[in-house]
Order: sequence, then C-alpha cells, then structure tokens
Amino acid sequence: MFESLEKLPKSEMKTRLNSFKSNIEEAGIDCKAVMIFSRLNIYYFTGSFGNGTLWIPMDDDPVFLCRKGEERFLLESPLERVSGFRSYKDLPGILSEYGLKVPDKLGVEKTGINWALAESLQNRVTGVQFLSIDHAIARTRMVKTDWEADKLVLCGQRHHEALYHILPELIHPGMTEREISLKVWDSFFSLGHQGMMRMQSYGEEIFLGHVAAGDSANYPSVFNGPVGLRGEHPAITQMGYAGKVWQEDEPLTLDCGFALEGYQTDKTQVYFPAAWKAPDHARRAHDLCVEIQAMAAKMLVPGEKPGDIYVRALDMAEKAGFAEGFMGLAGNKVFFLGHGIGLAVDEYPPLAKGFDDPLQENMFLALEPKIGIKGLGMVGVENTFRVTSKGGVCVTGDAFDPVRV
Repeated sequence: MFESLEKLPKSEMKTRLNSFKSNIEEAGIDCKAVMIFSRLNIYYFTGSFGNGTLWIPMDDDPVFLCRKGEERFLLESPLERVSGFRSYKDLPGILSEYGLKVPDKLGVEKTGINWALAESLQNRVTGVQFLSIDHAIARTRMVKTDWEADKLVLCGQRHHEALYHILPELIHPGMTEREISLKVWDSFFSLGHQGMMRMQSYGEEIFLGHVAAGDSANYPSVFNGPVGLRGEHPAITQMGYAGKVWQEDEPLTLDCGFALEGYQTDKTQVYFPAAWKAPDHARRAHDLCVEIQAMAAKMLVPGEKPGDIYVRALDMAEKAGFAEGFMGLAGNKVFFLGHGIGLAVDEYPPLAKGFDDPLQENMFLALEPKIGIKGLGMVGVENTFRVTSKGGVCVTGDAFDPVRV
C-alpha cells in the first residue's frame, strides 16, 4: 500500500559494501564480521535510517537486526535479510538462521554506541575480541560514489542560489540576527532544504548554522569552527541573537549549511552594507582568504595530503601578517583549514596537520579560510569542492566577494 520516496539501488549498496570490506582488509583488521550501530551509517550501507544493528559478514551478505520499523526498512532498502531484534543475547540464534555465527574477532563501530550499550553487548556476547572499524568506515564514506556526488552537486547549486541570489533581496542592515536567520530559512526552504543537518563528532550539534553580525563573529564559541556567534540562548548556540542588530558599518557573516536528500554542503557568505566603506585591512583580509581558497583548491587532486594544504595556508596567512586572526581569534581559533563533508558536515578528513591519507578522486571537502578582526567581525569564505584530477571543482558557486546589501 506504500511506496518508498527513494530506494537505494542494489548495485550502489554492493559498491559501498565492497569498498568498506576493502578498507577493512587494507587496514589489516582481522575480523570475520562487523556490527554497525549508528543510524547514519546504517543508512549509508542500506538506504534506510534503520533502528537496530547492521551485521556485515566479510564473506556473506549483511543482515539487519531490526528493533522497530521493519516494514519501512523493507520499503527503502534493497537488503532482504531482515530479522526482528530485541537483545544482544539473541544474536547467536538470529545469525544461525542465516548460516552465520559470532566469530571470536568482531569489528564494531565504537563511536556509534554509548558506553552503557557497549557494556551490554560485552556482557551478552562473550568470548569475543571487539576491534574498532571506525576509521575504515570514515575512509569508505570519504570517497563518494557518482550516485552520492550527483546529490552533492545539486545541493551545492541550490546552496549558492539561496545565499548569493535570493537572500540579498530579503535582508538589510537594521535587522536583528534572528530576523536574518528566519530569512535564511525562507530562502533555503524555498529551494528544498530539508530542515535537518547532521554532525558525527560526539556532542556536536548544528541547527541552520552561524548568523553573526559584526563582532558577534568573534564572540566566544564552543562550536569547533572559527566563526563565533551569540546564538539564540546559552542553551541554543545556533542561528542568531534577537538582541543584536546588523549595523551599517559592520560585516554580516553567515556560515549556514544546506541539506538535500540527506547530503550537505557547507558555505560561508559575507555581506557588506551597500554604502559602507570597509576598512582597508578588512578588504585585504578577505582577499587573502580568497587567495588561500584558490591555492587549496588547486591542491585538491588525488595524491595530495590534507596536512600539506593546511601548512601552506598557515604560511600564506603568516607572510601576509594575518596569523593572529586566521581561522579564528583567541579561543575561537581552530587548527584546520577545512573538512570532508557528505552525510555529515564534519566528515573525514580534516585539512589539518598530521592527516596524511592522500586525497582521492570524488572526495568532497569544504575549504573555509577565514580571518577574525578585533572589534569588527569576521571575513573570509567557505565553499564545498570536489576532488578531481584537474584540481578542486567548486560545487557551491563561483563568486567569492562579499555581497553588497
């Protein structure tokens, strides 16, 4: 009686599973099967945001152990091996129905389960050595299939359209950060933004993003990014503050992500009041960020190392005299230039020191060189790029100057 809004192609599911198994082998993880717990990774491997546990044998087809929503899972996923599931103690019996058994070495998604559930698993499935397979998952997800890439490209196009073309007609100095936030939502929802964004780092949240007028962009932030903001309230440190008005002599910085069919792009757009004569150092700082973005984009080719790109960016900022504010002022400073992106905003790898896994074709990364200026705010750019043999291709537009409003 029901039809799924989208069903993951079976060939797509097999491609992802085969890539994952190859990454397990390449990492030298000696396990016969793995367990996936987080709904986001269950979605990645099956096409359904399933409530349960995904069992992936290294030499057989997966089995989804479903706690709730089996009917929905079967509508959305090409995976046919689905079984009701209540307790980890039932695991051996369920697996035996498919000719499978619990091995003595089992790969587990350790970041996808909390401490209490991990203890429950260990108490009920005994005599097993549990091995982390989180990095293998991250390396699998970091390289997008063409199916995923098509979604990200469309997402990026709409992202640019909203922030660069639609929003400037809806905002103006004199509005509060919260009023501007609502206009961002209006422009985003008009183009299909699905209202929810996801992060995978433990305890990190995102809701629309950062709306920061003037020195709000340097307000102390707990978010792992360079843009500060007051947010709505100490309990909701996102969007914008209803008590802060965008003035005629300050920039407006919007670091807001777009989400479409589960995939996300990241983009920061800076706006200047139409008649404002921006200070020379602010203009130079913004131009430097555009130059750093261009440098990094050229390096987004297979074989380059994320850490090398970050070091070159630091060197450019230092030589130009903007080391202090580069990637945030004081406690807001972060030690990366960008990050992978896809089903989560904060995907692997970060563009930071020590991350030397070579880039691969069809990775998507957000580059976000920004500079905080004391007493004024923040300038800079952020855009999402696709790694190709000819360098990074920007999927979130090709205009990087501040927009005059």
